[in-house]
Amino acid sequence: MITKFSNVKVGKISTEGSLIIDGNKQLFKDALFFDLEHYIYKKPICIGVFGCCFYDEITNEIKVTQYMAENKKDAIEILTLSKNYFEEMKIKYNKKYIVTFSGNNDFTVINYLLKAHKIDFLLEGYFGEIDLQKCYEKAEGKCIGLKTLEKIFEIDRESELISGSNLAKTFGKIVKDDDYINRMPEEKKEKILLYNQQDVVSLFYMYVDWNNRIGLKTEEDITQQ
Repeated sequence: MITKFSNVKVGKISTEGSLIIDGNKQLFKDALFFDLEHYIYKKPICIGVFGCCFYDEITNEIKVTQYMAENKKDAIEILTLSKNYFEEMKIKYNKKYIVTFSGNNDFTVINYLLKAHKIDFLLEGYFGEIDLQKCYEKAEGKCIGLKTLEKIFEIDRESELISGSNLAKTFGKIVKDDDYINRMPEEKKEKILLYNQQDVVSLFYMYVDWNNRIGLKTEEDITQQ
């Protein structure tokens, strides 16, 4: 198991441009920003990388937590670590919302695997859910991909783009061959982790800059509480 904790320093931010939900401009302070890399073959097989972060107002940093599976056993352990993480975020840090981009896929995968491995936790409904892809559709009347939306927000990535199919192939090999991870170059592991980290960090930056770039025609039904 690769476990990585990162602190990403945030520049000056203003709540004036942030996404407003239920009249609240500062909801991002109570939110998690979440993304999974996973492998599906007919049904969900495993989570390859769990990535989640939150904004720490005291240090003005984004606190990122990532778990990456190195074998089939790790893929199961990630589920328990995910459960523990979400419970700690809600109970200790009082987080109330989870922000995603097209999050239904990730929720379906993690909930299916939690149930399949008899882990007593369900992410669905545990937090209020905010899907930025749906927010964009409400505002603009059309669908958009995350990387295209990043361009609207002028977010420059450090990492190279990795296709979902290539990530799925990699994690398919990892769960089938316990020694595969040892044959992977270190730079490939780092590239996958950086790619996932930038996904969740991008969600934060888009959230706090939303009304400067997009705005909303309506705020109704953005969250499911």
